[in-house]
Amino acid sequence: MPDCVMRIAPPQVVALRAEMRVRGLDAFILPRYDAHQGEYVAPHDERLQYVTGFSGSAGMAIVTMDEVAMFVDGRYSVQVREECLGEVFSFHHLFEDPPEAWLANHAGDWWRAGFDAMHLPPSWYDRFAGALVETGVQLTAQNDNPVDFIWDEQPSSPMGQVAVMPLQFAGRTTSEKVADLTTYMAQEQAQFHVETQPDNIAWCLNVRGDDVPFLPIPQSFMLVSDAGAVTWFVDPNKLPADLAATLPENICVVPPHGFLPFVRAAVKTGQRVLVDPEFSPVAVCLALEKIGAKIDRRTSFLTHLKALKNAVELEGMRACHIQDGVAVTEFSAWLAETVPARAANGDPLRESEAEAQVNAFRQASGSYLSESFNTISAAGGNAAMCHYATTETRDAAILPEAPYLLDSGGQYETGTTDITRSFSFGQRPEGYDQAYTAVFKAFHALATLKFPRGTQGHHIDAICRRPLWDLGLDYDHGTGHGIGHRLSVHEHPQRIGKPVSEVDLVPGMVMSIEPGHYVAGSYGIRIENLFEIVEEANGFFGFCNLTWAPIMTEMMDFDALTEAEISWLDSYHQEVEAKLGPFLSDRALAWCQANVARGQGAASG
Repeated sequence: MPDCVMRIAPPQVVALRAEMRVRGLDAFILPRYDAHQGEYVAPHDERLQYVTGFSGSAGMAIVTMDEVAMFVDGRYSVQVREECLGEVFSFHHLFEDPPEAWLANHAGDWWRAGFDAMHLPPSWYDRFAGALVETGVQLTAQNDNPVDFIWDEQPSSPMGQVAVMPLQFAGRTTSEKVADLTTYMAQEQAQFHVETQPDNIAWCLNVRGDDVPFLPIPQSFMLVSDAGAVTWFVDPNKLPADLAATLPENICVVPPHGFLPFVRAAVKTGQRVLVDPEFSPVAVCLALEKIGAKIDRRTSFLTHLKALKNAVELEGMRACHIQDGVAVTEFSAWLAETVPARAANGDPLRESEAEAQVNAFRQASGSYLSESFNTISAAGGNAAMCHYATTETRDAAILPEAPYLLDSGGQYETGTTDITRSFSFGQRPEGYDQAYTAVFKAFHALATLKFPRGTQGHHIDAICRRPLWDLGLDYDHGTGHGIGHRLSVHEHPQRIGKPVSEVDLVPGMVMSIEPGHYVAGSYGIRIENLFEIVEEANGFFGFCNLTWAPIMTEMMDFDALTEAEISWLDSYHQEVEAKLGPFLSDRALAWCQANVARGQGAASG
């Protein structure tokens, strides 16, 4: 027996391998996805974490009889090594050493590689199929997920109650949205549209739910015909009795287990069906292929419609950002007092306490509903992990001698927020101030950019990174992502980053701008605001700020800033004070004014 077979493996891996043997599998492809291929999944669907221990929001494992290969992007390169313990694990970059290439290079002759067809999107299936075509490896779809057979205490499927998204907040009726979709289908000569993204469905039907942490959606599927008939595959037990009265008559509710059988029965040979290749289960395509349907793979039209916020949605986003700015500013003032005082008393503030406190300040708003993602409350070296999260065993002290980073956001009745601020309470590591200043310069460069029609995210990413590149610095994450309207805090399709994005940035989209810099084991820096894209008088587009909360200035090297950068910072802080001042406590207002004064003093000096 080869030595590698004797590697010590966690009990869940041992149990999964036993189930794989029963099924005749040599490898099992285990993505973090559920049946909807989204970023956030219910506890019931955290199969990757159950088997491997990895708790990040994106990643994949390939489990073989002698190895568990873990694939994550740069955000999780540190975290995955801390959470996946044991010599059985190997670690790989999701893009630089992709899983399909790894499997092609490591598979034995005529291996059977299993996968759950409801948990793998068509794009990933095609990548594996292409890489394995000359290896003899057989991709073997499973009728059920083998992890469910070994997970003795698997949480139940979510049963969050569905609620109506009032028209006063949604801005457009369900009938109007479905009409837009069917008009598009007619143009593309498609008879059916398959939708499996719950946030698209929730937006289209003007509903929200409570099935998944941070993402207020009901898990469901939807099939729309060119005649406008909508079949909504959702558990009827999630629907309140009065919801039916708010839905148009052309919407039929069917339990979710009937989704694939219904599709197979409704679609006829030769009919064209629109399917999103990135955000749908390949099981849909496999079923349609057996029928002989024409599968038209393209980004969901609802994804594009949802990204363009209407006037009511934008007004709601602006309103909730005032409330959020008040909460973050109150927290910042509290933090500035609490960190030194608690440290001096020998009872330093912990990361989890700070996380709870910013949430408490948000709860003071009457329209706050929940966090929009798992708050990143990170002291010192923990901030170098872009998606760090506190746990019962990982909860560092926030000390005056170490910088601190808070990345947090909220779901409000009228919108979604996401903001990152970096804090300092005393002496900082060597190089911190230079890097912090460069991050602000990068932020300012993109926040003030004017760009022509037809610009895409990858066209302008380098403009943001330039101030960091000038110092030989960079960051291994995107520069900006879309934001949903009381939906996903990471909304597709718009994004700003190094990878090519074939989506034009246009007015109505809401984006983050969030450059950063990270030194492993020492510190992490990030500044993030949200912006709506607007059209300027000359026909160019620009970013209009939505986020209002002070940007710390004490770590800023003002000698390295241009007059334009200092002027922007001063103007921003004056507007922060004007917008938030009437709602702030005396303590928070005084702290806010002191932060503004630092910037103005530097500018005048």
